[in-house]
Amino acid sequence: MTETAFFDTLLVVTMIGLAIWMIVVRDVFAAIIGFMAFGLLLSLVWLRIEAPDVGLTEIAVGGGATGVMLLRARGLASAGDAMNAVPSVPFRVLVGVLAGAVALFLGALVVFPPAVAPTLAPLAAEHLASTGVGNPITAVLMAYRAFDTFLETVVVLLALIGVWSLTPDGAWGARPRVASADVPAPLLLLAQWLVPLGIVIGIYITWVGADEPGGKFQGATILAAMWMLVMMAGLRSAPALSSRRLRIALVVGPAIFIAIGVSGFHFAGAFLAYPDGLAKPLILAIEAGLLISIAAMLGMLLAGPPLEGDRP
Repeated sequence: MTETAFFDTLLVVTMIGLAIWMIVVRDVFAAIIGFMAFGLLLSLVWLRIEAPDVGLTEIAVGGGATGVMLLRARGLASAGDAMNAVPSVPFRVLVGVLAGAVALFLGALVVFPPAVAPTLAPLAAEHLASTGVGNPITAVLMAYRAFDTFLETVVVLLALIGVWSLTPDGAWGARPRVASADVPAPLLLLAQWLVPLGIVIGIYITWVGADEPGGKFQGATILAAMWMLVMMAGLRSAPALSSRRLRIALVVGPAIFIAIGVSGFHFAGAFLAYPDGLAKPLILAIEAGLLISIAAMLGMLLAGPPLEGDRP
């Protein structure tokens, strides 16, 4: 067995073992940590099959932001909450059967694929130069399927509005309270040293995403994680829901997206169509705005609603 084959086998066995452990473990905190570790391992799988963009997204979103969100949800739950209740046996059997059916269905798609897999990859690659970007993933997301990308951003914003709707009337407009009363010294030190580096990495990943693996979603997730780290360490408070600067940050990306999209009617003959020679600058302008908005959305999603925040 070659070293590559040994590594791949070890990776698959570790992931299967970790997945089983997450199912059988009783402690919620341990299951969440296992989920975050599973996301990191899954990113290695994407890298092994030469999909670095998906791997970066898995690290940032699947292993990072989602795990932090689950930890925040666990922290907000009280000890007597339903989270700690043991589900009934029939319910667990039903969930197991449904999960097994989905796994068998997905496995069948892999083992018995269609004779000729439908794909537009050759056509997309043929017209890649017209988009002005060298990364085919960015070309698909920001040129061929730009409207889908816009809708994904709006969905994240709607999710944040849904979280804010859980705010009690008496706390509306307040600041979400993220930091605990006693911040551990290691967390404070980590925030002071890691955040500057994380900000540079997040901006860099967004900038190179036009031609190399990376992009706005990965960069924004890193920035949101750094922002969350600052708030958890108590270095800065979360902004108030009534903050005008926060609301501008949330909508600046979608607003730029819409403005450039509408201008396409006049300059290129279609919505979200880019004029010849200006595709890359316009894509970079949209991604710069979305970097700010998505980072703000994810950061406030992680902060949660201001249940007992200070009034602004």
